[in-house]
Amino acid sequence: MIRRVILAACLAAILMSTACAAEPEPGFVSLFDGKTLKGWQLSGKHGEGYVARDGVLLCPAGSGGNLFTIRQYSDFVLRFDVLLTKGANNGVGIRTPIEGTSSYTAMEIQLLDDGDAQYANLHPAQYCGSVYKTVAAKRGSLKKPGEWNAMEISAIGRHMKVTMNGKVIVNADLNKVMSPEVFAEHRGFLRDRGYIGFLGHPPAEVAFRNIRIKDLSRPEKENTPPRGFKALFNGKDLKGWKGLVSSPPERAKMSADALAAEQKKADEQMRAHWKVVDGALEYDGGGNSLCTARDYADFEMLVDWKIDAGGDSGIYLRGSPQVQIWDDPVGSGGLYNNQKNPSKPIENADNKPGQWNRFRILMLGEKVSVWLNGKLVVDHVTMENYWERDKPIYPSEQIELQHHNSKLWFKNIYIREIVQK
Repeated sequence: MIRRVILAACLAAILMSTACAAEPEPGFVSLFDGKTLKGWQLSGKHGEGYVARDGVLLCPAGSGGNLFTIRQYSDFVLRFDVLLTKGANNGVGIRTPIEGTSSYTAMEIQLLDDGDAQYANLHPAQYCGSVYKTVAAKRGSLKKPGEWNAMEISAIGRHMKVTMNGKVIVNADLNKVMSPEVFAEHRGFLRDRGYIGFLGHPPAEVAFRNIRIKDLSRPEKENTPPRGFKALFNGKDLKGWKGLVSSPPERAKMSADALAAEQKKADEQMRAHWKVVDGALEYDGGGNSLCTARDYADFEMLVDWKIDAGGDSGIYLRGSPQVQIWDDPVGSGGLYNNQKNPSKPIENADNKPGQWNRFRILMLGEKVSVWLNGKLVVDHVTMENYWERDKPIYPSEQIELQHHNSKLWFKNIYIREIVQK
């Protein structure tokens, strides 16, 4: 009975305070009209889910689910007011897909009644304002249950900034996150585009108002790396690339002089078949694979690729085959040569032959994750050593764009090396 009285009092405070609603600032547009859920989509509904009531977006007691925007966003500034009742638990999904749990498949800014006894012993990055289990927020800015909090979330590339009641509580470059534990469980923070959502957890009530956004998404500039990445291809020539000489174990057996001689031959052959045309690497289907001039260990890689109908290629990681590229119903992205571990992608996320696709590849230790056109198709899978099956994948080796007698195109090839702590 006491709990019902408290919730009723909180709701009364919510309804009475809606007169304080502010007009969106210049450059911002409203995401909530105060009357309906127009512009939103609900997933995983519990109870009432979310309701519009007297100018407030309400997740009632005992209700929940994920309320996502209809539109997707990359860079933006999001502003809103939030009221937490006692014990409330919610969150803001950032660049998230509809499917899955946003704190894992993307990232979540935690909304939590920090002072409630049940939350006394959480992970530091589980408290209000934190990038869930990834970056801990400074505490002390959250108001008491039943009071409105003003929040701003800025997501510009990998720079995340969270402000609560006028105080900056998170100001982080996510490229500096190097924790193996975070990469193992929450690597979805690497996504660069997706939906914004309110992530409701029953039983306590949560309310939102004055929800507005400034969309800062802008077109990419070809062959220009995002902040924190380096370009492996400059869009003009083959600087930084070489031809393929045999396999890693065979190269290791060669003397320095023999390897240099073989490399010279391979480079001559490479230049006969790999060209730069209109800012893209173009391969004519003859010759052999194209390799980075240096080796890489742990990294995050972006690469755009295109094939014709029936095309076949792949990305070798640490000199080993391969993240698959092909025109096949199974779809691209799988670790094709795995025998003991999964070799097929989770789903077919390919665009049609003749259209550009984008890989995001995360290589950490023996584990590989692959996103294709924004969808996770390989989830933290062990990559096996094709050349020496009794050994783990090499700790460091070259990256290769695989020759398979098909015409190929690649561009926007970027890499960010990761040194895990």
